[in-house]
Amino acid sequence: MRAGGTGGERAEPVHGGPAHGAHGHGSGTGHGSGTAHGHGSGTGHGAGTAHGHGAGGDATGADLAYLALERELAVFLRRARASSGEMAREVHPGLEPAAYGLLVRLDEAGGQRATELAGYFGVGKATMSRQLRALEELGLVVREPDPADGRASLVRLTGEGRDRFRRVRDARRDRYVRKLAGWDRAEVAELARLLHQLNTGSEPRDPRPGPERAPDSAPGPERAPGSAPGPGGHRP
Repeated sequence: MRAGGTGGERAEPVHGGPAHGAHGHGSGTGHGSGTAHGHGSGTGHGAGTAHGHGAGGDATGADLAYLALERELAVFLRRARASSGEMAREVHPGLEPAAYGLLVRLDEAGGQRATELAGYFGVGKATMSRQLRALEELGLVVREPDPADGRASLVRLTGEGRDRFRRVRDARRDRYVRKLAGWDRAEVAELARLLHQLNTGSEPRDPRPGPERAPDSAPGPERAPGSAPGPGGHRP
């Protein structure tokens, strides 16, 4: 379809009434005896203008692909957040869903400073301190002096915290195995690779001071408090 302009095809004028071009919604101008209608704006020569689509035209194949991705991720993350609450309660009835990912990280990386954890998850120091304090009160983590810097401390899982977390993690992994039993192993590996690529591209680089926000509550492929879960329950 043409949006009008010089050099466009001319419509034959209709005498005694408005000219009829291609019809649509919007406004346009024409030189002749009638008004042309179109999506967006444009000019034409003759009895009416040919109609094109403006900025809000039909979605392309790429647009539709991203819309489908957004829709599926929304469902996936909603279910993941609900799952994170269940897993947190399985670790300890008093554990916040958002704090589950802290246990994942501490089990994976060992002792960490609070500032390192805050940077890893992209949250403020105040938010991280509150969550760590809650984990300490539940007996799941402990602070110890940092051998590299006596002024700092490292946060580690307690023996009880590690046992509780790994029991739930192993049960979750078994659920993934059952859920994906019909998948080819190469498909599982490809899903893990794509999730890793997505998570890596979304990692915070240099957290700056700003409004405090809690970590997302959906557990991830052993990544953040609450990123979306990956197959096998481990970081790809």
